[in-house]
Amino acid sequence: MDFESLKNSQSNFDKLTKQIEANLNPEDAAKTKNKYQDDRLWKPELDKTGNGYAVLRFLPAPQKEEMPWARVWSHAFQGPGGWYIENSLTTLGQKDPVSEENTILWNSGVDSDKEIARKRKRKLSYYSNIYVVSDPKHPENEGKVFLFKFGKKIFDKITEAMQPAFEDEKPINPFDFWTGANFKLKIRKVDGFWNYDKSEFEAVSPISTDDEAIKGIWNKQYPLKPFLEAANFKSYDELKEKFNRVIAGSKNTETASEIDLPPTTGGVAAATATASVQSNEASGVEDDDTLSYFSKLAEDE
Repeated sequence: MDFESLKNSQSNFDKLTKQIEANLNPEDAAKTKNKYQDDRLWKPELDKTGNGYAVLRFLPAPQKEEMPWARVWSHAFQGPGGWYIENSLTTLGQKDPVSEENTILWNSGVDSDKEIARKRKRKLSYYSNIYVVSDPKHPENEGKVFLFKFGKKIFDKITEAMQPAFEDEKPINPFDFWTGANFKLKIRKVDGFWNYDKSEFEAVSPISTDDEAIKGIWNKQYPLKPFLEAANFKSYDELKEKFNRVIAGSKNTETASEIDLPPTTGGVAAATATASVQSNEASGVEDDDTLSYFSKLAEDE
C-alpha cells in the first residue's frame, strides 16, 4: 500500500473492526525472539509516587502489512528448577508442552491441580507501533516512533474506542493518522500491579496537518510480521526439555530479574486442541499487562 492509498483507506477501519471481533474469541494465540531490553521498545516509567503518564499515538499497519498490532502468548512461572519464561507455540497454532500439561491438570477436576494450571496460564501481549507525543519522564523520546508492548487491559481500551457500548459514542479508529486520537496512558500501582483504568483516548485529531511529516512517521515504523516467524520460536522439544527441568528441579537458580524475556512477536493463529484449557486458564486470574506482571515477579525476588 502506498501513502496515498493509506490516506484514502482510513487505515482499513472495517477490517480492523472484524479483527477486533475475532480477537474476542478465546481460541487464538501468539510469540517472538528478542531480548527483554530492546531499543525499539518504548516502556513507561513510574514516578516516585508510583504513577506514570504519557501521551501516545497508535500507528497504522506498517508498510506491506495489514494489521497494526501483533499478538503474542507466553508463559511465565517459577518451579523448583527455576523460571520458565517462554513464548507459547500456540501463537503459531501449534501444540505447546505447557498448555498440554495444563489441560491434563485442569481436566483432573482436582482443585489443587487447577490452581497449578492457573499459575502456569498463558499471558497475552500485543505489539504495535506508536508515536510518542509526550513522555515527561523521558522527553528525549518525544516525536519518535517505537514499538509498544501492552496487555489485555490496554487493548480493551482500544476495543472500546472502536466498538463503543453506548449509542451517543462515535466509533473511532485509534490507528488512523488522520481520524485517530492520542492515547493518554495513566498508570497507578494497585496491589503491586500496574493499573490502567484511568487511561483514555483524547478527541479525534490528525497526528499532524503536514502529510510529509506523516509520511516520515510512517516510514519509520517497525515491521510486525517477524513476530510470527517460526524461526523465532523454540521448538516443541526445546520447550518440553526446559519445562521438565523447571518443574522437576535442577541446578537452575535464575531469578526473574536475571532472565531475558523470550522473543516477542504477535499475530493471530488458529487454536489447537488445547483451546479448552486455554479458555479455562483465562477464567482464573485475570490477565494483567505483561510488563507489569514481570515487574511484579522481579520485585518479589
